[in-house]
Amino acid sequence: MKAVAVMFPSREVRVLDVPEPRLHSPTEVKVRTLEIGVCGTDQDLLEGHHGAAPRGEDHLIVGHECLGQVLEVGAHVQGLKPGDLVVPRVRRPCPHAHCPACRHGHPDFCVTGDYTERGIQGAHGFCAEHFVEDAAYLHKADDSLREVAVLTEPLTIAEKGLRQVAHIQSRLPWKVGPGKALVLGAGPVAQLGAMALLRAGFDVTMYSRSPKPNEKAAAAEAVGAPYLSSEEVTAAALKERLGGVGLIYEATGASKVAFDSLQVLEENGVLIFTGVPGREEPLELRGDQVLGQLVLGNRVMFGTVNAADSDFREALEDLERFRARWPGRVEALITRRHPPSELAKVVEARGGIKHVISFQEHAR
Repeated sequence: MKAVAVMFPSREVRVLDVPEPRLHSPTEVKVRTLEIGVCGTDQDLLEGHHGAAPRGEDHLIVGHECLGQVLEVGAHVQGLKPGDLVVPRVRRPCPHAHCPACRHGHPDFCVTGDYTERGIQGAHGFCAEHFVEDAAYLHKADDSLREVAVLTEPLTIAEKGLRQVAHIQSRLPWKVGPGKALVLGAGPVAQLGAMALLRAGFDVTMYSRSPKPNEKAAAAEAVGAPYLSSEEVTAAALKERLGGVGLIYEATGASKVAFDSLQVLEENGVLIFTGVPGREEPLELRGDQVLGQLVLGNRVMFGTVNAADSDFREALEDLERFRARWPGRVEALITRRHPPSELAKVVEARGGIKHVISFQEHAR
């Protein structure tokens, strides 16, 4: 079968002929790949910032944002049947007995760093005609989500972040409900994060670099999130305009923008970091100011990566809610579907919001 892989150590992208996967366990499921989402992690992988092939191999099949359709199920698989749509989780636990997170079913909080991630770190991904996965790592998607379920994995970033915010803000027993939120960035993770925050009841503003008009600004404002450009509105002016926000959802990977936004965060607020910087960026901070803001304002900053099974379930439910609340707007986040052979070109593409690799539209 055909698969798209990055070669090591050259980081060249190739379409390979690889063996057809087969079931080796009664709990495994064979899946036909329908769509693969392309994101900044894939760009970082191709540029050599991170990523590793499975042990003993010279290539890594890429693709970690995936929608597939069940072809075959093992004898012990329950709840899935041929024809079902499925979304796989990405990370697999480390093997170490001393990792409490992995041993308790939370590899997204792994403390050893020895986990594997399909399509990223030490395990082949889903950008192939077929793949095999244990049923425990597959989430069934309703047929109505066929056009948007490929967005599940990037949405789980917001789902996990909001789940952690709920835990943190339980320290404020008098807090009545969601207030103002600021989303930094305007890419797919930011757009889906804005939808999740709006669904949770926040008053959301999106803050990104490019001035209006642009496609990303239009997408945000179509769901009720006003868009402001950092080229036109400084962080100080943003504070004057918004009057402070209780939650900042960072989805840029830009260090300066993230730390500048601290001056907009009100007392007892929370800043979520989701972006991993893909380039070197000079950053000057006054430690007294940053620590003063955090300590004297009871503010919290935390990072989040990957997601748990509950976050995938919530993301699939939220996609249905989003489509009901904003008809056509989730679909509009997908700019274009491309053939697998164009993955390297898609990774370097500029413009649009979300680019997707389609195995079905471009099947031979």
